[in-house]
Amino acid sequence: MTVTGTDITADLIRDLLREQHPDLAERPLKLGALGWDNQVWRLGDDLAVRMPWATGSADALLRKEHAWLPALAEGLPLPVPVPQRLGEPSARFPRPWLVTTWVPGEPADRAPATRPEEAADALAAFLTAFHRPAPERAPAGRDRGGRLSDFAEALTGSLAWAAGLGLVEHPDTVRAIWEDAAAAPGWTGPRLWLHGDLHPANVLTTDGTFSGVIDFGDLFAGDPAYDLAAAWILLPDGAQDRFHAAYRPTPAPATLRRARGWAILRALAGLRIGHAGEEGRPGGKPTWGPPGRASLRRLTESFRP
Repeated sequence: MTVTGTDITADLIRDLLREQHPDLAERPLKLGALGWDNQVWRLGDDLAVRMPWATGSADALLRKEHAWLPALAEGLPLPVPVPQRLGEPSARFPRPWLVTTWVPGEPADRAPATRPEEAADALAAFLTAFHRPAPERAPAGRDRGGRLSDFAEALTGSLAWAAGLGLVEHPDTVRAIWEDAAAAPGWTGPRLWLHGDLHPANVLTTDGTFSGVIDFGDLFAGDPAYDLAAAWILLPDGAQDRFHAAYRPTPAPATLRRARGWAILRALAGLRIGHAGEEGRPGGKPTWGPPGRASLRRLTESFRP
């Protein structure tokens, strides 16, 4: 059931298409994925329908993607789900929904990148292209970005929880990394466009390297360190230095320090969601735990205070 109490089915989606986009209504339709905010249904060979289902915030996120992503998608070196049509709330379904292009590939939480050099180059090229200056009216992050020090309480609670369950091998080193990151000088450059949610379920792989980036609902403008945390979250062991060398402009030391802090927070969040999935609790995803543990291991092994 969705948060509106309406079952999302193929028949419902086809009815909505007939009402608002009849030229697409007779295409083949099948469920593709159940995401955090949206269900994704494949529509023919090249399109997808994204239906909000599990969170009330999804409506605004879909509208944000529809407003901003088509222009940002131009010239990117990896495919992204470009919005094509916006479905408006109706008596049949009281929430907005989106038709986008379909991006093939397997989510990296189920099929991690295994070709370090190719994956590092692909991620660096994508973020170099995407991290362009944003206009003043670009959205700010909801609970993302900003000052790391504002997340001290969240870090303490998550780390204590994970250490108590034995999910973190070196909790003192994890805290030292985060404290070093929180003490780093802040970003003084222009606000840059950021994906805002580069965890393994939002990056696709094919043949061991990255082949697409999806779910831009948390798109915002700010400090590139937030996205650069993905080097430790997504890349195989040993690929981080190559990524940092390939990304342009070359990240300043302070930016990499902040990125490590964001990576700590994202990895601990992955542990929570993964643990919930292992226990069968709502919202849990067991495939998120292993990437979180691997991220913390990479961070602690490479940290030089």
